Amino acid sequence: MSTELSVRCAGPRDIAEVDVLLARSYPVLLKPDYPPSVLVTALPLISRVQPTLVTCGTYYVVEEVHTGALVGAGGWTPGSPGRGRTSPALGHIRHVVCDHRQTRCGIGRMLMHRIFQSASDAGIAKLECLSTRTAVPFYAALGFVKDRAVDVPLRAGIVFPAISMHRTL
Repeated sequence: MSTELSVRCAGPRDIAEVDVLLARSYPVLLKPDYPPSVLVTALPLISRVQPTLVTCGTYYVVEEVHTGALVGAGGWTPGSPGRGRTSPALGHIRHVVCDHRQTRCGIGRMLMHRIFQSASDAGIAKLECLSTRTAVPFYAALGFVKDRAVDVPLRAGIVFPAISMHRTL
């Protein structure tokens, strides 16, 4: 029997649960594609929720209808991380995660289709993302194209290797 899922806009009450989802899933999902030296410094920074992002109105959660369990989260913003708004027709995919125990079950695709619709409704014509190495095949299957490898500055001199990708809507 398949689990019934729903996607809804995230709000303040979701902050703690998104934080738990990130902290539980990112270490497992990223382990095959990053050396321990990167994960030990970056995970404490990228596995934490950004409250202003979760409550921005374009961040979504996927939950199991019958249990209320949160199994996915992610969204988009008109401004890019660290640069702000660069173009009125450009949006940026932000902090997408799926429960590591439920990958390849359609959760990410369901979430991304909601993001695509929301961004399109807001007049966004192109989406960019800074993908983890792990997520490149997922984004490619949704029509994103690789641009280049990038080092994302986190803080205190810590950088996280990522792949810049884009997709037109």
